[in-house]
Amino acid sequence: MPRLFAIIPAAGLSRRMGRHKLLLPLGRGTVIDQLLGVLQSSGIAEIFVVMRKNDDALREVVERRGATVIQPNVDPPDMRTSVEHGLRAVAQRHSPTPADGWLLSPADHPLLEPRVLGQLVEAWACSNRPILLPTFEGQRGHPTFFRWALADSVFNLPPCAGINQLVRAHGDQMALIPVDSKAVLLDLDTPEDYERLLGDFNVQPSWPVTP
Repeated sequence: MPRLFAIIPAAGLSRRMGRHKLLLPLGRGTVIDQLLGVLQSSGIAEIFVVMRKNDDALREVVERRGATVIQPNVDPPDMRTSVEHGLRAVAQRHSPTPADGWLLSPADHPLLEPRVLGQLVEAWACSNRPILLPTFEGQRGHPTFFRWALADSVFNLPPCAGINQLVRAHGDQMALIPVDSKAVLLDLDTPEDYERLLGDFNVQPSWPVTP
């Protein structure tokens, strides 16, 4: 059965937030706790989190949650570079086949729900499309699923191109999966985003919590 791996780019500087947004309180843990809990509910073979080399606080949380930490010697300057580090780690540890897959899950999309991810994973397992992504009311969201056969294409993108260019190049081959959760669209960039998130959503932890 094809395996699925998750790559979380988490090397940003949170400049617009003004503090480390992935370590902000959410539910009974942090933003990154919430996302990892969701991903760990879905049978993903391994979760790779790419972060800055000196981000010890984030590393501690990620290791405690059982995900794999990647800290390159040079901090990734953008999401594409983080993804490339993640893909190399997957290749070294698992030797994926072309039918295996990887999903790109930005670290600042913490409200993804386990049931929605389960729906997407099921759709992925039943699809032969090279790319799959969720939509809400016609808008495309995250996470984005890719066949491993496209991994080399990431490294072959033009120097200044991002992952979106790879998605656009396969636009006529994508599977778009409508979901009933706006959370696939919601990211976390500013203090206003965070306050809105806390005010509009009753966020429960997505992992077992011992009272």
